Amino acid sequence: MRVIGLSGWSGAGKTTLLGRVIPYLIAEGLTVSTIKHAHSNFDLDVPGKDSWIHRQAGATEVLISSGRRWALMHELRGAPELSFTELLPKMARVDLLIVEGFKAGLHPKIEVHRAANGKPLMFQDDAAIVGIAADISPATALPYAHLDDTPAIAQMMRVSAVRIEDVLAHEAAGA
Repeated sequence: MRVIGLSGWSGAGKTTLLGRVIPYLIAEGLTVSTIKHAHSNFDLDVPGKDSWIHRQAGATEVLISSGRRWALMHELRGAPELSFTELLPKMARVDLLIVEGFKAGLHPKIEVHRAANGKPLMFQDDAAIVGIAADISPATALPYAHLDDTPAIAQMMRVSAVRIEDVLAHEAAGA
């Protein structure tokens, strides 16, 4: 399994980009999964449904299964948030794992930038940024693709992704 991240300010278009690039990569024959960091409280379950009642009653984990999908939710119940490296091994093996968020992680990331946000580019301050997808042409030697060029961004992701074992070793070393 290989790992690549997308990093950028809120509103830059990371999720929109993933909505285009995931089907493109799958059409190219890759299996793809994502891991996303949420900054606030979130819920996947519908209040009042059985699994929601189980969680509200205090279950640490609730696994929901059907003929179409399954999901495992784990309540921290006051325990600290899991680190990026603790979460990675929980993912099923696929060809490409795309990480959205986890800006502080040391894994390779492609910066997603939208000029209308009025925010600065991040690559100057993050050595883990290995490419840029933006609606402007930044002054850098890093690989660049226009934000609307899905094939070029998909190629940048494939080329820049690294083995999960290398990500875990690099993160553990803190380098």
